[in-house]
Amino acid sequence: MNSNVNVRVSKNTGEIQEGYIPSTGGKISYKVAGTNKKGIPVLVLHGGPGASHDYLEPLAELADERPVVFYDQLGCGNSDKPDDTSRWTIAWFVDELHQVRKALGMKNVHIIGQSWGTSLAVDYLLTKDPKGVASLVLSGPLLSTSRWIEDQRAYIAELPKEIREIILKCEDSGEFSSPEYQDAMMAYYKIHVCRLNPWPECLNRSFEKLNFSLYGYMWGPSEFTVTGVLKNYERVDRLKKISSPVLLTCGFYDEATPTTTKHYQDNLPGSEIYIFEDASHEHHLEKPQEYLKVVRDFLRRAEKGKDRMI
Repeated sequence: MNSNVNVRVSKNTGEIQEGYIPSTGGKISYKVAGTNKKGIPVLVLHGGPGASHDYLEPLAELADERPVVFYDQLGCGNSDKPDDTSRWTIAWFVDELHQVRKALGMKNVHIIGQSWGTSLAVDYLLTKDPKGVASLVLSGPLLSTSRWIEDQRAYIAELPKEIREIILKCEDSGEFSSPEYQDAMMAYYKIHVCRLNPWPECLNRSFEKLNFSLYGYMWGPSEFTVTGVLKNYERVDRLKKISSPVLLTCGFYDEATPTTTKHYQDNLPGSEIYIFEDASHEHHLEKPQEYLKVVRDFLRRAEKGKDRMI
C-alpha cells in the first residue's frame, strides 16, 4: 500500500505506521497495522458518532494477511476537534472517508464499519464512486433509525420495572445528566452494548475519549434516546444499489437486532449474514476469534469471487 505524499508520518515502528492526514477540516489521526503485507487493505470505520477507533483495535489481527487501517474521524480520538457543528453531517464524514482513502493510496480496499460506521460506509458507497471496494462488512448495522428506535423500545420494555421507569421519567423531563439516568443507561448497555464483565480496556478507552457534544448533536443522550440529526436516517430502500459483496454481522442481544439485520440482508441482493450467539453490539470483542474467522473467510471469498459459504 502506497502512502500519498501529503501524508505526514509521525512514527513508523515495525509494522505499525501512525501519522496524520491533512483534510479540509483539520488533521485526521490514522494508524496502519501490517504495512508490509501485500493483501488488499482493510479500512475500519468506528462508531459513535464521536467515538474513537480504540475499541476496534482487535481487528489488527487481520494484519497478518493485509494492511489494516484505522482512523479517528474529525472531532474524535486523536484527530483535530474543530468547534463547528456545521461539519457534523453524514456528507462531511463521507467526504472525509474519501480523503483518507485517497491520501493513503487505497485503490482497492475492503471496508469494515461498526455501528455508526456502517451508516458511513453505506453512504460512501451510495454517494461516492465505489470503484475498488472489494467488499463491505457491516457489524451491528444502523441503516434505519426508525427500526433502531423501535428495537430499543422493545428492549426497554423487557427491563426491570425500576430501570424502565427511570428511563421513561428522565426522557419526559429531559434530565439526561442525572445519576439515575446514567445508571439505568449503563444497566442497558451491559445487556445490549457489551456483555463482558469487566469491559475490555480498549472499549473503556473509547468511552473515555467519546466526544459527547458530537454524539449528542448527531445522535442523542444515549443509544436508546435519539434526538440528533440522524433521527431521520433511512437507507433500506437504497441498499439494492450497492453491488460490492456485503457481510452483515450482529449479536443475538445486539442493539442492531437479528430481525432488523436480517431485514437489511433481504434488501441487499446476494449479501450474507452471521449472528453471534450470547453476544451483543460489540460482538467483535465478545467473540473475537469467531468474529475474525468469519471476517477472514468472507474477505478471502470476496477477493476470489466465490459463492456464499457462511
